[in-house]
Amino acid sequence: MSTWSTWSAWSTWSSGSPGSTQSPRTTVPGRLAPTEAYRLTATGAAVLLDVREAAERLDERPPGSLHLPLSALESGGGLPAEAAGRPVVVVCRSGRRSLRAVELLAHRGVSAVDVVGGLLAWAEAGLPLTGGPGADGDGCPGGAA
Repeated sequence: MSTWSTWSAWSTWSSGSPGSTQSPRTTVPGRLAPTEAYRLTATGAAVLLDVREAAERLDERPPGSLHLPLSALESGGGLPAEAAGRPVVVVCRSGRRSLRAVELLAHRGVSAVDVVGGLLAWAEAGLPLTGGPGADGDGCPGGAA
């Protein structure tokens, strides 16, 4: 199944289309549980966008995640090139900022959803994280964010 057909199947369910069934992997339509977010981004079906501020990315972060702080998105910043034309799964620390980011991206015509509970829930689910104190690099594609 292609990236877009995978996303379309998910989007059909999340939009509440007639005949759709609720997935046990999500708790709120339009939001993904951390395990489903990981599955979609690890398989390349979507990109993972971290909207925490740069200083927060010095802490642990999901491997391969792209970075665009919510503050930059709110001031009109564009998506990283790697996310252009792709479905986006947005994450922050707790899930609050990612909801705002999804709203902003939707107004720009971007297919985006967020991770319920953010990175706190991601870590609680035992999903991979990289970085943290003493780690080399910033984990941001193309250099420091």
